[in-house]
Amino acid sequence: MLEKVSRQTILNQIEIRSSVELPAKRIPLELKTADGLTLIGELALPIGKEPVATLIMLHPLPTAGGFMDSHIYRKAANRLPALADLAILRFNTRGTSSPHGTSQGAFDGGVLEKLDVEAAVAYAHQQNLPNIWLVGWSFGTELALKYGPELNVLGAILLSPPLHRTSVEELERWNSVDKKLVALIPELDDYLKPDEAAVRFLAIKSIELISVLDAKHLWVGESATKRVLDEIVKVTNPGKYPLPEFYSA
Repeated sequence: MLEKVSRQTILNQIEIRSSVELPAKRIPLELKTADGLTLIGELALPIGKEPVATLIMLHPLPTAGGFMDSHIYRKAANRLPALADLAILRFNTRGTSSPHGTSQGAFDGGVLEKLDVEAAVAYAHQQNLPNIWLVGWSFGTELALKYGPELNVLGAILLSPPLHRTSVEELERWNSVDKKLVALIPELDDYLKPDEAAVRFLAIKSIELISVLDAKHLWVGESATKRVLDEIVKVTNPGKYPLPEFYSA
């Protein structure tokens, strides 16, 4: 009997790989910005339980192919509700298109996108979602760094921050708020490598910089994806860290 149960357990396990989509409650949504635009998005929730924390995902540069379905964010929505009890809120910033649809407006280089981020945070609070965090990737880190200090969030997790659009003065604003800031810096990043990041982020008194060996700006490959998602979970729901490699169906 024990042998049969063991075999059945193995048969029911799903290996966590790139294309895996684990169970979640997926809600298409529209965000309304203060300047009257409608943004396309999705909220993914755990099934049968309340989320422990909420991640608002700020995507890479739309003029370089970034959108809410960029692979790390798609995989976060496919895995983290089931594996880590997290709510994942993804959306296309103004003028951005993805398989989910196109958000109204036009790309504004990170300026009017402030209203997009504010709309996402407001929606999360309206839905009574708990423990809200910003997660920025590349261009999304600029939005998190610029606007995170004034928003009602616990902090921000930065993936591959290029620091192209964020001023020293904007970085220093993090020193006046009680919010956690964590940055994952790929060793082989195209824009900001660990040594340079250590210097550029000196303006912030309290930031955790995590250098990731052999990783690149786009976090390509399952090992890079697993590392990013592990680090996100370690911050937002540490009891679920590290993530498993198999899921029991």
